[in-house]
Amino acid sequence: MTQKLVVIGAGMASGRALEHLFETDPAAYDVTLFNAEPRGNYNRIMLSPVLSGDKTYEEIVTHDADWYEGNDVTCRFGEHVTAIDRDRKVVVGQNGEVPYDKLLIATGSAPFIIPVPGKDLPGVIAYRDLEDTNTMIAAGAKGGRAVVIGGGLLGLEAAAGLAARGMDVTVVHLMGHLMERQLDDAAGYLLRRALEDKGITVRCKASTAAIVGEDHVEGVLLQDDELIPADLVVMAVGIRPETRLATDAALEVERGITVDDQLVTSDPDVLAMGECVEHRGQLFGLVAPLYDQAKIVAKTLLGEAAEFVPREVSTKLKVTGCDLFSAGDFAEADGHEDIVFRDPARGVYKRLVLEGNTLVGAVMYGDTADSGWFFGLIKDATDISEMRDTLIFGPSFQGGAPLDPMAAVAALPDDVEICGCNGVSKGDIMAAIAAGAGDLGAIRATTKASASCGTCTGLVEQVLGATLGDDFVIPAAAGICGCTDLTHEDVRRLIKSKELKTQPAVWQELGWSTPDGCHICRPEVNYYLLADWPLAYQDDGQSRFINERKHANIQKDGTFSVVPRMWGGMTTPNELRAIADAAEKYNVPTVHVTGGQRIDLLGVRGEDLPDIWADLNAAGMVSGHAYAKGLRTVKTCVGRDHCRFGTQDSTGLGIKLERHLWGSWTPHKVKLAVSGCPRNCAEATCKDIGVVCVDSGFQIGVAGAAGMDVKETERLADVATEQEVIDLATAFIQLYRENAKYLDRPYKWVAKVGLDWVKEQVVEDLENRAALIERFEISQSVYRTDPWADHVKTRAKTYAPVTTFALEAAE
Repeated sequence: MTQKLVVIGAGMASGRALEHLFETDPAAYDVTLFNAEPRGNYNRIMLSPVLSGDKTYEEIVTHDADWYEGNDVTCRFGEHVTAIDRDRKVVVGQNGEVPYDKLLIATGSAPFIIPVPGKDLPGVIAYRDLEDTNTMIAAGAKGGRAVVIGGGLLGLEAAAGLAARGMDVTVVHLMGHLMERQLDDAAGYLLRRALEDKGITVRCKASTAAIVGEDHVEGVLLQDDELIPADLVVMAVGIRPETRLATDAALEVERGITVDDQLVTSDPDVLAMGECVEHRGQLFGLVAPLYDQAKIVAKTLLGEAAEFVPREVSTKLKVTGCDLFSAGDFAEADGHEDIVFRDPARGVYKRLVLEGNTLVGAVMYGDTADSGWFFGLIKDATDISEMRDTLIFGPSFQGGAPLDPMAAVAALPDDVEICGCNGVSKGDIMAAIAAGAGDLGAIRATTKASASCGTCTGLVEQVLGATLGDDFVIPAAAGICGCTDLTHEDVRRLIKSKELKTQPAVWQELGWSTPDGCHICRPEVNYYLLADWPLAYQDDGQSRFINERKHANIQKDGTFSVVPRMWGGMTTPNELRAIADAAEKYNVPTVHVTGGQRIDLLGVRGEDLPDIWADLNAAGMVSGHAYAKGLRTVKTCVGRDHCRFGTQDSTGLGIKLERHLWGSWTPHKVKLAVSGCPRNCAEATCKDIGVVCVDSGFQIGVAGAAGMDVKETERLADVATEQEVIDLATAFIQLYRENAKYLDRPYKWVAKVGLDWVKEQVVEDLENRAALIERFEISQSVYRTDPWADHVKTRAKTYAPVTTFALEAAE
């Protein structure tokens, strides 16, 4: 009989443990996974690039809904565990109990909040998860001033990300130099200088006395009475193991949950891992030892012999332009000798700490290319007596004349660690290459090297280059995918200039490295061809995301969401009866009113989709395209017909816009709103296109956002008539369709091309506006259909397998 495993915490540590478990014996356990966050496993190491805008949340998702479904994991996300009953062997969640045979606690850590007056004011946050990151992104969109308390690794990454978002940032640090646990004074000075060059103010030897403000944070008061104004305060002063559940369950807890070498707690049926545990008096805050623990947990759960032995770890900073590395012991001590290299002009500093003929510590700033080699010498306690004179210059200078970087990598021994996060050696990578992994993506998939923090990516590519020679080409960083080094802009331009009208033509004429593209580039190229050649190109359904192929949004439990269109947010009694009848007939468990003024039927089984569509179609309702890269909704208020403040018929205009624009495929989803007066009840000023009605006519704004980014619309034009609104909205959407990068929302595209250029094309050049509208109409004449009705006509009961392309990330 399959045993029951309950896991508390869906973080990186437990996620890796489940990977090892499923890879070894996928049928060993029936797994239930709790997570307090309303989502599964994502790469928390990469929250800093999300904050800075270099990555999106979707790009750092480790396990999507497809992965959990494919491994039969019961997901209880967004649900707190309230207790562990060890006597009855059940985990008590907010929504009920779950029995277990084995329990894995991976509750991570909680941020330490300095106990000063004002710490609970709105605007004071920690920096631990996606919610914190989104809060900082939203604050950055408004501008203003931020104070980061804590000059350690996490605090500096937060400061750099907020500065990249446009905030005026000050770092307040108690100690004499930044990252004092990882860096010496000299490296700390160089780091401070680099951050100040980015516009970040640094206050060292500064102690926080209070956080001031009334209804919201207004500043940070230091012990020397200096007041630093702040609209946002980020606490990044440390973490503590999250042990409350274990303590309440009477497990042995010291600083963390006490575990043995097999990661078993004081209860033989309860394991623990990650930042919440204490092993032989040691706590863990870096990902490398957590991934080592994951291997041991999987083996222990499967009854295999295993023993966790902590290994030496290193530190790197993920701040663009600040390359630093630190490992080992670099404190001043008797018997320690230093070898130091400084190049002030290049901002390079290297310090090696020796104890006899052994390297025991290294600090590097500005040039960290050889960090993996030095780290290997520290871990292996290598005798460096024969290379002492040239040691500081790295592996390129050992054994004679200097080598070029590729040759230096080739000369590294096979046991040198390349990826510190995942413990992957050069030999592991070479073995993967020998087994057929020929590019970075394949190496990540087979070994996980460079799949966590990404700082070893360049070194992994050098190993690929040294091993494969001319057969390996490092792709350009801005390439559309691994199949080509062409950017999105290049591909769009060449499709038009070369008149490429099929996917095979793109693969052949533009030198794709794969014969049929990949799961990344096929949806993108399919869209570009569809947008540029609507009369010549046939849309390829298999090159669309799973939700668009299913005509419904897949949910985390494998069921689907069905959203019928409600024009301008309006409905009728007959439509409501049809929705109610459908919900009852198909046992829909959840009926939800969305923020876009529609009704969402959640939990529809896949086999019921054609029939529920047919019933809704029979009532006159069509697909709301809630799954599409296209027009989603046009939100309206009731306007002048009902509201005493309404200046125009906002509802009628919203319905006209939606009926005119619906069914148009776009680079990303598009949402509109029409508010009947400046009171803006329809929230038009944060939509992709927003119309605010005034006495003299209509104010049209574009490029707003209200998701992960919050941004007010920019004024496109003021017009007097509804037809002008419809024409300008149509022309704007067509310009966006023809020019934007796939998966860029309008606000990102406008930021790249500039609102002035958009105005020239759409508002000022009347001939061009007319041409854009004409091309939009042509595209609509070809592609505007109701996919539900088309599907019902054919009664197609077969679907493309979910695994053909990765599930589209939750939006």
